[in-house]
Amino acid sequence: MSDPASQIELSSRHQEESLPPPEPQPSTPSNLQHVLIVVASTLLIFTVCGINFAFGVYQDLYETMSHVPSSPFHGSSPAEIDLIGTLAISFMTIGAPFTSAWTKRYPPRLVIWAGGVVFFMALLLASFSQRLWQFELTQGFLSGIGTCLSYMPAVTVAPTWFTARRGLAMGIVLSGTGIGGVVWAPVIQGMVSAVGFRNALRISGAIAFILIIASGSVIRWEPATQRRIEAETSTPSSRMAGLFKIPLVDYRIARSRKFFAQGLGGILQAAAYYTPVFFFASYARTLGYSASAASNFIALSNAANAIGKVVIGHAADRLGRINTLLLTTGMSALTAFALWLPSSLSHSQTDGRNLFIAFTVFYGIFASAYVSLFPASLVELFGVQHFASVNGALYMLRGLATMVGTPVAGALIRGSGKDAGGPGEYRNTATMVGVLLVTATLAVVWVRVEAAVGTSMEGRRKWRL
Repeated sequence: MSDPASQIELSSRHQEESLPPPEPQPSTPSNLQHVLIVVASTLLIFTVCGINFAFGVYQDLYETMSHVPSSPFHGSSPAEIDLIGTLAISFMTIGAPFTSAWTKRYPPRLVIWAGGVVFFMALLLASFSQRLWQFELTQGFLSGIGTCLSYMPAVTVAPTWFTARRGLAMGIVLSGTGIGGVVWAPVIQGMVSAVGFRNALRISGAIAFILIIASGSVIRWEPATQRRIEAETSTPSSRMAGLFKIPLVDYRIARSRKFFAQGLGGILQAAAYYTPVFFFASYARTLGYSASAASNFIALSNAANAIGKVVIGHAADRLGRINTLLLTTGMSALTAFALWLPSSLSHSQTDGRNLFIAFTVFYGIFASAYVSLFPASLVELFGVQHFASVNGALYMLRGLATMVGTPVAGALIRGSGKDAGGPGEYRNTATMVGVLLVTATLAVVWVRVEAAVGTSMEGRRKWRL
């Protein structure tokens, strides 16, 4: 007879062997993965947004060429030339709902690689363009599509990797815009002087293609977010059909006052934001600066842009992202009325220059911070589960606002008599930018009130929002 203890042991082993193997526990992302996501996202935005934010170099060049009968821009107004940069910036976000949906349905790197191809082809085709409308189609519209396919995955995927330090992380990621502008503006100016603007477009397009492909290879969803996305998209559908499906904003969110207020603030801020960015160099020329010195204002603004996004992003994690959004929007409005407008009205070139230098720095710091705090605040307001759909919809609205606001502001640049060719040409534009930013600030006040009411109704009063 066998030992009873042995029989019990054999029975226990048999039961253990019959049990299904334990499911593997999801691994926690390492610090290295977080760092790689931030570095890759920053490099993407450095490349595509940096080149777009350096458009002021081309704006000034094309305006100068508009007086040359044989140039493609002969007889074009500043507003008509500005439409090139406006289209690029506008379509960077107008396509956001589609790009956000594709980033969820397909691996983000594939979407980014497609953006790299389109962006390169846009600048290459622009280098062969012979008419203004061709530049608007290639360097404007097509470049904007390529930017959207590269930019939106970065700002949609990166926030999902962070919680407590989301403001700082997005500040670093979106500082790529400022760092890119600092680097690309003098580089493009140097290439234009050395090899001509057409070769400058070709070279910058080739460099951008390499950087986009390399950095896009690293971008992927945070593991928990990836599992949720896979569950959401588990219903069978063809990949081609998925190209035309976009995530709709939940009806309860879309009809809320909080969504309307955040959308209104985003629209008003976007309508104003890019006007100074595109006209920094042109305005500096009215103050007597040379073309090379004027392009330095683009670099100066972008340097302030980069520093502001990181420092203010870090502060937002401590003070609250919506609180900081309100502060920076109000400060950007103040810089327009207290610095740029007085500069355009000044009768002293020295005073005008000093005011404009101050405006360049402070506008770069505070106005650009809105861009980095905007996606972080959406997570705070609507939750990570609704982030992709809300982010896509509101970025699309911001793109449409840019397409309207920036050309209108450019059309207001006009002068006659003593204002002709001088800074006084820009006083109406400066006033418009200031008014839009003041109303954007009021909209953010509304957002802050709605957020406070929401937390109070949930039984938790928080000042740090």
